[in-house]
Amino acid sequence: MTTIGRFAPSPTGDLHLGNLRTALVAWLAARAETGRFLVRLEDLDRVTASIDHERSQLADLAAIGLDWDEEPVRQSERFERYEAAIDQLGDAGLTYPCFCTRREIREAASAPHGEFPDGAYPGTCRNLTASEQARPAAAGRRPALRLRAVGPDGEAPIVDFVDEIAGAYRGRVDDVVLRRNDGVPAYNLAVVVDDAAQGVSQVCRGDDLLSSTPRQIHLQRLLGLSVPRYLHVPLALAPSGERLAKRHGAVTLGALMLRGVTAGEVQDRLLASLGLAGNNDGLPGAIRRFAPHRIPRQPWIVTDLDDRRAG
Repeated sequence: MTTIGRFAPSPTGDLHLGNLRTALVAWLAARAETGRFLVRLEDLDRVTASIDHERSQLADLAAIGLDWDEEPVRQSERFERYEAAIDQLGDAGLTYPCFCTRREIREAASAPHGEFPDGAYPGTCRNLTASEQARPAAAGRRPALRLRAVGPDGEAPIVDFVDEIAGAYRGRVDDVVLRRNDGVPAYNLAVVVDDAAQGVSQVCRGDDLLSSTPRQIHLQRLLGLSVPRYLHVPLALAPSGERLAKRHGAVTLGALMLRGVTAGEVQDRLLASLGLAGNNDGLPGAIRRFAPHRIPRQPWIVTDLDDRRAG
């Protein structure tokens, strides 16, 4: 079976070094198995996503030497697929409306939840009666739609899997959002549907999404979809320990190039951060050397961001 990997950015701004590093690992992981590589544009939020950002992101990926085997697809053009999956879950009695505001969810999720992911929903609206649902609806609240996550024992399901970089991982599944209250399908549902539709067998992404993977595996099983292999790459961080942002200096390819750093030098810097740099043999050599266990398990602390020799 041919390995199919992918990189799926949200076109809401320029890719920073951490994004490019994750894309590079995803590309190497697929190419090392002589597999196919896809790019998917996760543009569900049409307020912040734009064609200009799409073009910029694809140009940056190409500039550091990455290629892909099909024309990129957009999630904004695939709503029918997501609604069909939501209908399938609804027909099985596994959905319910949620009227909680963001503030209410944030306050309810602030308490520790054990094996649940950060921000897990505690099920506030799960067992509302019809009359209890009618009151917020009458007040003008538009509900989101949530998954009723129940295991064989009636408790929240536990999902175990082995990540090829992070190792063994266990997590409970909460009542994840399937459709937001503005009618837009939610990320965890859309990504599962798209990976299956595109035949993706290898998902490589940042490890900030590791705790959401049990949710997605649970959805895959409920929908009768295959479960891909997972590789979660540690994030790139500023010296302060924060995620990279523009305030930390030249953190995008465009900003670095304005300071005289070439795309080839950025590629070298990313390969070095992964322990895959060789004797000037570039991406072909990195493909030969690539193995998931070689990827560092600690975050990449990016120092001296404006210095081409840093990293």
